[in-house]
Amino acid sequence: MSCCPNPLHCILPPYLLDRLAESADPRVRRLAVEAIARSAALRATRTTLAQVAVMAAIPSPDGKKSRLVYDMQQKGTSALPGKLARREGGAKSKDPAVNEAYDHSGTTFDFYKTLFGRHSLDDRGMTLVSSVHVGRRYNNAFWNGEQMAYGDGDGVIFTRFTRAIDVVGHELSHGVVTYTANLEYRNEPGALNEHFADVFGSLIRQWKKRQAAAQADWLIGADIMGPGTRARAIRTFKDEPAFEHDPNLGTDPQPKHLRDKYTGTQDSGGVHINSGIPNHAFFRVATSLGGHAWEKAGRIWYRTLLGLTRTSDFAEMAARAAESAAKIGRAHV
Repeated sequence: MSCCPNPLHCILPPYLLDRLAESADPRVRRLAVEAIARSAALRATRTTLAQVAVMAAIPSPDGKKSRLVYDMQQKGTSALPGKLARREGGAKSKDPAVNEAYDHSGTTFDFYKTLFGRHSLDDRGMTLVSSVHVGRRYNNAFWNGEQMAYGDGDGVIFTRFTRAIDVVGHELSHGVVTYTANLEYRNEPGALNEHFADVFGSLIRQWKKRQAAAQADWLIGADIMGPGTRARAIRTFKDEPAFEHDPNLGTDPQPKHLRDKYTGTQDSGGVHINSGIPNHAFFRVATSLGGHAWEKAGRIWYRTLLGLTRTSDFAEMAARAAESAAKIGRAHV
């Protein structure tokens, strides 16, 4: 089964949902099947979302942050974006999911603006649109090319997806990838698409917490893991699995070295699986350089992204990264 092909990008890869659909826990199994069906329904109704693109593309009139957070009230994805719950500068909501979506998207905006001079995802002041409480206990969060959408999780394996700033940063960074290299979502280009989203999602979390590379846990999704799993996160940049022999999730399939690259056709050619290879490469570069990962490694990776094209593969990525590192190094001599 597949989940969220281009331009729909889900934080939970299809292999995790497929595994949950085989869980011995009937609640987990039922909700996983519903999540897979909801993703399929969203793909089928993709053309009805064009109106959201117009709304999201409108830049803020004053050139500043522009955020809109909607409440889906547990309705299905066909009703996006939902009822407006908070707008830019509006009062704090009593709903933590609304506030988390608002705050984390703001931090993501600030990260790109402060470090790279990038004005929102499209570099033209695009309004950041989020919808919370998508579906009933929906296990996923996704960027559909125009806006963010967050489920509340099943309460067993996953909690609400707005809790994790790296998840929010990851999904919004798919927008940055779309407006720059626009890497196609299959095989190695697709794995790079997921890789850049993971890198910047992790860096946004580290930047917010002011963590040095040596202090960071280098996990993705640690804050959305529920009480019914032993998994620390859904992915890790380190040379180890994020989870092993979990009753519901199984064992993390991500390779960390090119020799172990997945070559099958599932997951659009392994876009979520093989992203583990460049993820680990970034981890090694960032920890070798030391200090704050966003200051050195992050700048190299952002410059690299700007130089890639839709069909760039791992080899081109490595070559471009080396060129970017050399140029940035000369600029600081």
